[in-house]
Amino acid sequence: MLRPRLWEQVILHAALVAIALFVLVPIWGLIYPAFDGGIKGHPSEFRVWPEQFTLAVFEDVWERPAQTLSFAGVLKNSLIVSGGAALGSVVMGASAAYGFARFRFPGRRGGLLALLAGALLPPVALMTPLYVLLTFLGLRTTLLGLMVVYTAFSMPFCVWNMRSAFQSVPGELEAAAFLDGAGQWDAFRLVTLPLALPSIGVAALLAFVLGYSEFAIGWLFVETSETVTLAMAVSSMLQSGYFSWSRLAALSILMALPVVVLFLILQRYLIRGLLIGTVEE
Repeated sequence: MLRPRLWEQVILHAALVAIALFVLVPIWGLIYPAFDGGIKGHPSEFRVWPEQFTLAVFEDVWERPAQTLSFAGVLKNSLIVSGGAALGSVVMGASAAYGFARFRFPGRRGGLLALLAGALLPPVALMTPLYVLLTFLGLRTTLLGLMVVYTAFSMPFCVWNMRSAFQSVPGELEAAAFLDGAGQWDAFRLVTLPLALPSIGVAALLAFVLGYSEFAIGWLFVETSETVTLAMAVSSMLQSGYFSWSRLAALSILMALPVVVLFLILQRYLIRGLLIGTVEE
């Protein structure tokens, strides 16, 4: 194999540096205002380092990011909603995905196409039916209602993603389990499910992020400040007219930390899950 010539290596490394700067400079543009006590309104210039380094902005945001709740209270709402949506999407989605992957029944292809169409629909298209349904059930203004909304949004992707994972598990492994006396549930729980964990981790993370970061539709199902999530707190801060960019940056950083921690926990599964391909039928 021929080694790249010197000028080719220079061009390649210059391109990689440019891509890295393109990604990292905006991130730093978010980080440094959170530590700069000299910014009272909006930053007037880009700085490599904060002019007045301080942690007071984080202390202020931690005490009161929303109108009546502390950061811990708003974070609790976000984790309950997004965690519940991720759990519901994975549990119900795994059941549906396994059925589509292993069984043949009338309407199977139509059901898969309907799920795909649901994934392609913009979430705003489901606002009216969800509003009517949750109002009828008495859940519209509760955190449980938000869980149902975000579970509905993430379910199509979860089913398609986990179906591909279940299809990639050889059916012979389940057949061997049947010969050893295992039932359908035991074969699924002890054989197929552990082998599909990477894709399940991907589906859980994306469902969590969707419920954690969505705010536009969430306002339709929230009436009191006690059920506000972090994404809604950021949106409310932006819509307040005059706000401090330092507070906004600090709140955004604190909001991103749980997702980063969850990614670090699931990273061993993510790459493997994304590499699982679809088995041709």
